[in-house]
Amino acid sequence: METSVRGSVRRGATGAGLVALLLAGGAVGCQKGDSAQSPAMTPAAAVAKAARNTEDITSMHYRMTGKVPEQGRVSGEAAMSTKPPAMSMKMTAQDQPTSGPVEIRVVGKAMYVGGNADLAKEMNGKSWIKFDMSALGADKELNTQQLGAGQADRNPAADSTFLAGSKDVKKVGTETVDGVKTTHYRGTVTVDAIKASLKDESRTVREQREKALDQYTKMGVDALTMDMWIDGRDHTKQFRMRGDADKGPLDMTITFLDFNKPVKVTAPPAKDTADLAEMMKDLQG
Repeated sequence: METSVRGSVRRGATGAGLVALLLAGGAVGCQKGDSAQSPAMTPAAAVAKAARNTEDITSMHYRMTGKVPEQGRVSGEAAMSTKPPAMSMKMTAQDQPTSGPVEIRVVGKAMYVGGNADLAKEMNGKSWIKFDMSALGADKELNTQQLGAGQADRNPAADSTFLAGSKDVKKVGTETVDGVKTTHYRGTVTVDAIKASLKDESRTVREQREKALDQYTKMGVDALTMDMWIDGRDHTKQFRMRGDADKGPLDMTITFLDFNKPVKVTAPPAKDTADLAEMMKDLQG
């Protein structure tokens, strides 16, 4: 039974969880600007200004698409808040044998994973599994970082700031993204360069960005090629990250729909939810 529970969780959650791990954290959203950035601003200054503007972001709504190591092609949409912590993410792994999107919700100290028919087939009709995030850390196979919920306790805008550590940022041109005029920038940056660029940041900002960077280090990514599309209000509208990880290529694009708006996430109905802690107690009994 225990093996079946773990297998169900992995089939229903690992694909979405890995993506959440990489991307639930994204960059800042956007507001519609009247025009792209001022042509007088240098590429390095433009990227640095957009990075500074992430520091006050506490919530966002975004779309994602691309490819992640081991999982292949993925797409999804998410809303996330860091104050208070909350997250709702729906992901589809196109190259995995699933019956549909998998959803992750974080409500308070609880995380819910499921929402699809595959899980319900193996859980007596219950389509959600509830995890106590404070207790999962002791489980080496099922932990919050692996399932993506670890992103809910930090400002996910940190990932988009990495291009500020690049020494070869250049302007690609002006483009319209989701009806918003933007300026497109591109550059390459190594993990070591990103770390070095943080030495002059405040402690809070440095810790946020180091935490985001740690996820890429664990994947074995040494360098990133980054594209950023910045709107007329110096916010990142979209960004793309490409790199070579230990277990395959990473190529993800995040498009931001809004930021600093209320994010309300509700728990699934109790009748549709199986509590992992209670299930493990029954097994031990």
